[in-house]
Amino acid sequence: MVARARAGLWLAFILWGTIAPVFSVSSTSSAPVVIVPIEGTVDEGMAHLVKRSVDRANAIHAAAIVLDVNSPGGLVASVFEIEDALRSAQVPVIAYVSERAYSAASLITLSAQRIIVAPGASIGAAEPIPNTPKEVSALTAEFESTAERNHHNPTIAAGMVDRNVVIPGLKARGTILTLDTAQALRYHIAIAIEPTLNAALADVKLQNNPRETEQYTLGERIARFATDPTVSGILLSIGTLGIIVELWTLHGVAGAIGIAALALFFGAHYYAGFSNIWVIVLALGGLLLIVWELHVVPGHGLPGMLGVIALVLAVVFAFGFPYFFVGMETFGFSILATLVLFLVIMRFLPENAWMRRLALAHVQGPDYVSSRSFSDLQGQTGIAASYLRPSGIGLFGDRRVDGGGSSHRRGGRK
Repeated sequence: MVARARAGLWLAFILWGTIAPVFSVSSTSSAPVVIVPIEGTVDEGMAHLVKRSVDRANAIHAAAIVLDVNSPGGLVASVFEIEDALRSAQVPVIAYVSERAYSAASLITLSAQRIIVAPGASIGAAEPIPNTPKEVSALTAEFESTAERNHHNPTIAAGMVDRNVVIPGLKARGTILTLDTAQALRYHIAIAIEPTLNAALADVKLQNNPRETEQYTLGERIARFATDPTVSGILLSIGTLGIIVELWTLHGVAGAIGIAALALFFGAHYYAGFSNIWVIVLALGGLLLIVWELHVVPGHGLPGMLGVIALVLAVVFAFGFPYFFVGMETFGFSILATLVLFLVIMRFLPENAWMRRLALAHVQGPDYVSSRSFSDLQGQTGIAASYLRPSGIGLFGDRRVDGGGSSHRRGGRK
């Protein structure tokens, strides 16, 4: 019996040594807690921030990494990078959901060993877009393995992605699972409910540790700011308006401003991971076709039309397929704003230089007469010999006058 008891104690000691790092945090109050904000759209800028934060936490032997989560989700590619970075953490990872953790943000949350939620918070709604069987299967497996690795219920995690998963008493077939605060606690996704981040840190005995809140770099902030739908709409409006004003003036300044705004729009979306190099190529091709229409073959129409179509497609695709409808809404807003602004400033623009290149600008004089003058008929009364819509024949005595420019007398042409 004694031998068995000793063997049992040794086994318990070994098991505790294996799993203790997962469920415990450093008891050294001097070790800092690295707080990482998971706020807004999950994109490449956020992935950069998490990678840097994990590397720093490993280097300084932090007490824990705390994810402060409030996000509607974002890009699948970026969340995979974040998940891989968190997996490489050599310190415990804790997630605090202050309001919501949807879609990609729910996978980030499940990457933590401990999850604490605020009252009224929710987590889930992670069906991929597009929701093809291949995408659903791959993402479901990712959610299950991540949850299982961090000691969360994998079936609950799968229900957040796959409509076909059935969880008795919680989720019926054909629905996507989103847990509220009470459900997250009841089904062992969350370990506690705390109203603030400070209270959450106290719950895991980290309230006395110094805190280091990670910040975005300037480049990351610019990318995340410029990819906000409202800011994107403003940039698109400035870019489109600049090109239209350039068509109207050909002074170069408006065109330069418009191209700079479009460059910031596409560059930010590319840096943030929403679009790829082919979207940039499509946008450049559209701009080149528009410039070709303006300066090389003005009046032909086809190059300009193709350029506009290419530019519109590039704008919509720049938001990424998961945000296709957001891109359409933003583009529609920018077009409406552009038209309103253009109508306002058109009164202050000089004569349309582009149209002047297409229209005959000569003035009638000794060297050029566009049509015969009928000034001698001014003040006389005639009779309409045909419908005058928009041109026709009028009779002034024995003189027939064609509104198109010719004049005849009966019996012959004068």
